[in-house]
Amino acid sequence: MQPTGRTLPVALDAMGGDHAPGEIVAGAVRAVRERGVPVVLVGHPRVLHQELAGHDAVTEIPIVRAEEALAMNEGALASLRRPRSSIAVACHLVRRGDACAVVSAGSTAGVVATGRLRLRAQQGVVRPAIAVGLPTLPQPTVLLDAGATADAKPEMLVQFAHLGVAYAEAVLATRRPRVGLLTIGAEAEKGNKLAKRAHELLVATPGIDFVGNVEGHDLLTGKADVVVTDGFTGNVALKTVEGTVRYTFDQFREAIADSRLARLGGMLQRARLRELAGRLDPEAHGGAVLLGLNGTVVIAHGSSRARGVAAACELAARLSAQGVVARIGERIAAGNRSHRRR
Repeated sequence: MQPTGRTLPVALDAMGGDHAPGEIVAGAVRAVRERGVPVVLVGHPRVLHQELAGHDAVTEIPIVRAEEALAMNEGALASLRRPRSSIAVACHLVRRGDACAVVSAGSTAGVVATGRLRLRAQQGVVRPAIAVGLPTLPQPTVLLDAGATADAKPEMLVQFAHLGVAYAEAVLATRRPRVGLLTIGAEAEKGNKLAKRAHELLVATPGIDFVGNVEGHDLLTGKADVVVTDGFTGNVALKTVEGTVRYTFDQFREAIADSRLARLGGMLQRARLRELAGRLDPEAHGGAVLLGLNGTVVIAHGSSRARGVAAACELAARLSAQGVVARIGERIAAGNRSHRRR
């Protein structure tokens, strides 16, 4: 299947997500037609052919058969029980060089476990981490881990810092990213055993511009370019931020609609409000990135609609083109050499 003389496609898990396969296929069509991203759909051929026919796109997007699919409520063990799932086949396409990246809106635990099993961790990486971009200005703040490794060790948080720095440098063009550690106080001695030991290690790690501890209320202030924590804390923090942003924006919209004067003010600030809405809309950014594997994996939000799926495909293609996996490998190798010299 490997194409000759043209860009490798993104392998899209067409069966994963709350709105699969309809919205996933619609997103693939938008990615191809509007964003110029080649896509291959992975899933049940008959179902996907019917969906593509509804968009008059049967000849535009190829399909690779997958016999099974992971349900949204299935966890990590499902990756072992379903070796021919759509996400497993998508990972296999990347591993054998027939696709440049994987995109899935399926179960996060299932995607992480399948990715680790099929693509394997990069040399020197103990555990992968999920990186997300928080909507800070002038550019996003990278938060990781956002849910891949709940029970992390201090040494893993140091690796997460390397992963986040490589991502910020390659994708966001951040020069010398500042790294912060998410914990409950700014002082070095604040936090549990994990945070305290991770703080000590980060202070002593060459190649990391460690700016100290970061508290929850600092996540959207741009105090650090990369914020590291364990997957349990990071996932709670991310969902808290998402919920707060959603609630605040809903309340703001209601306030604008309350009076004619408020509506007039909203019209006068329409461009600014549109920019703010776009920055806070998770559908516009594509999703989270699973870092530390031998392949590019983007995890779209489980409730993603077509626009979000298209954005995730574009993000995956861009990450592959920018060589994020290679950049991470170089940084991890350099970090391991520095550690051995100490």
